[in-house]
Amino acid sequence: MPDPAVPPTPPVPLSSLLAREDLALRQVAGPTDPEVVIHWAHTSEMSDPYPYLLGGELLLTAGVHIPEAAGSGTYFDDYVSRIVAAGGAALGFGLAPVHDTVPRALVAACEAYDLPLLEVPPQTTFSGVARAVWQLMAQARHAELRRVTEAHQSLAAAAARPDPVPSVLRQLAQRVGGWAVLYGPDGAAIAMAGRSPGDEVRGGLGELAGVVRPGGGRGRGGARGSGGEPSPTSATDTITGTHLSAYALGAGQGFVLGVAAPQRDPADHAIASVAAVLLSLLTGEHQSGTGAARSSALVRLLLGDEPEAVAPLLGAGRWLVVHARPDTTAPDPVAASALGAALGSPLVDLAKDVVRVLLPADREPAPQPGWTLGVSAPSGPREWPAADTQAARALARARATRTPLAHYGTDRPGLTDLVPAVEAQAHATTLLAPIIGTPALTETLRTWLSLHGSWDRTAVALSVHRNTVRQRIARCAALLGSDLDDPDVRMELWFALRQL
Repeated sequence: MPDPAVPPTPPVPLSSLLAREDLALRQVAGPTDPEVVIHWAHTSEMSDPYPYLLGGELLLTAGVHIPEAAGSGTYFDDYVSRIVAAGGAALGFGLAPVHDTVPRALVAACEAYDLPLLEVPPQTTFSGVARAVWQLMAQARHAELRRVTEAHQSLAAAAARPDPVPSVLRQLAQRVGGWAVLYGPDGAAIAMAGRSPGDEVRGGLGELAGVVRPGGGRGRGGARGSGGEPSPTSATDTITGTHLSAYALGAGQGFVLGVAAPQRDPADHAIASVAAVLLSLLTGEHQSGTGAARSSALVRLLLGDEPEAVAPLLGAGRWLVVHARPDTTAPDPVAASALGAALGSPLVDLAKDVVRVLLPADREPAPQPGWTLGVSAPSGPREWPAADTQAARALARARATRTPLAHYGTDRPGLTDLVPAVEAQAHATTLLAPIIGTPALTETLRTWLSLHGSWDRTAVALSVHRNTVRQRIARCAALLGSDLDDPDVRMELWFALRQL
């Protein structure tokens, strides 16, 4: 029987459902293993529910399908065996309205096939049981998301420490309750954290790391890999009840993250995946000769060398400057490094709200989900300051036009390209000072100007009455001391509003 398709929510332990006093469920047969879980609840009165089950269900029935002479034949054995064959997790039998007690033959069949059998009292509806299952799932999902979020934050903080690799490994081992190890390209353990397992587990994890290392093959016990053979990007195995996972770091660098933990669930996988991304960044290009050369170039620039003198160390004649801003929150060091990795360059600078990336001109940047990018024209080292300004202006245009990426000089130059961003913002702040502290006024003015002064369309766009729009625009005109019927005034105000 293949693994059943299960929903993207944590399963519910059957013991948690039995603990609900409002349901008053009672287990009358089958194993009481605390590891028994259910993924959903399903009601069926079919005598053969197999075609309608996906696996992992708590199947609920009132016994309508049971014939009168069922107790003297093989009916119940056949019925329970089909539920087990379909992957059903448990059976719930309702005592009303057809049966007063659970048939003894059904109890015996569930005992024989190790299927948990629950007695559902008359006052408990099947819909109430299903609702309780979903409530427990929602609670488990919330706890899982909170755990993953807290782990992400702690891993990001660890990556910013002076000893980032050991710190990330310590946090990962703590969060999954196991052992984390970083293997080098030669297969040797470079760093490790957590409680070390036995020799068999350590050896198995080392073999599993060889599966995902470039050039590796299939590992011990037919370990499963999530990528293509012969070098998947990740692989899993189990030895003496310990779950093993291995993650290839970077693009062919040979570093591998290994994890040995007592359990493997989606939350553990998500946490380990984030740790793998961080370790990929930490063990990335700076470990290679190219990375060392670029680090040397940056040091020489800081010590006063001319850009032309260090350019050969960077390995490219012409470069692009990319300015990027996230669409939601302010960028952080991890997000900035991840963006640089996605664009293919480790030369990343994080400013207050903008990430700057220096990129070889032959690497055409692509739009990145969640980011808005501005790209300069190709330039040599002496032109880098001008390219930095070009990228800033391209980013401003991309944000104004709500496009994910804009190149400097490829589109028709606009007014914003002719005015330095700092001066434009200062002018806008001064001009709009009387209304800038009232968001309702600035938003109404912006919408009204964008809709060419239409009262009705502005009212619809803002979900307010047209008289409210008139009152706000009149208020703006009074506070600004401007004639809003003058097209020159409208143009200047529109330019200023775009800078906010």
